[in-house]
Order: sequence, then C-alpha cells, then structure tokens
Amino acid sequence: MVQTVKTVNIPPGKTYILFEKPHILWRVFFSVQVVLSVDTEYPLYLSFGDDRFISYYRLSGQNRYFEATGDDIFQGDVWAYNNSNIGLNCALTEILH
Repeated sequence: MVQTVKTVNIPPGKTYILFEKPHILWRVFFSVQVVLSVDTEYPLYLSFGDDRFISYYRLSGQNRYFEATGDDIFQGDVWAYNNSNIGLNCALTEILH
C-alpha cells in the first residue's frame, strides 16, 4: 500500500493533472481540498480522464472538498482547471493498494 500526500498550486486559467493513472497498483482512495479563506470565491473544475472538461465536478464556495473511496473508483488521470483569477492551493491525498 502506498499513500501520497502533496500540495499543488494551480495558476489562474491553467489545467493540472492532480493524480496520474496508476500503472501497477490500484487506486482505493483520493481526495482534493482547496485551501483558501472562507470568504474567497473560486471555481475549480475536476475532470476524470477528460482534459477538455466537457464533463466536470465543480468545487466552489463552501464546497471545498472532494473525496472518493472504494475498489470501484476512477483509475485514470484526474485533472483540475482553475477557472478563477487567483492561484489555488490544493491539498491532495491518494492511496494505492
């Protein structure tokens, strides 16, 4: 079992691969948390295997955390797109089994 914990900064208007597709182990948990003050408005889009963000999950306002767990969670690349005018710091955790 391997656990990875890291913090990344995503500049305004940029995309970033938060988690790359695991090649040997199997992803059983991952989480994304945006680290900002409570009154800061930001839109951060999470996309699962789609770098064009046709389908995405939006973190914004009070919704600052996304978590997936279990044997049947997404195993591909997890992308983020910062659609705000400020850089966003994200705390990331991934567990591979």
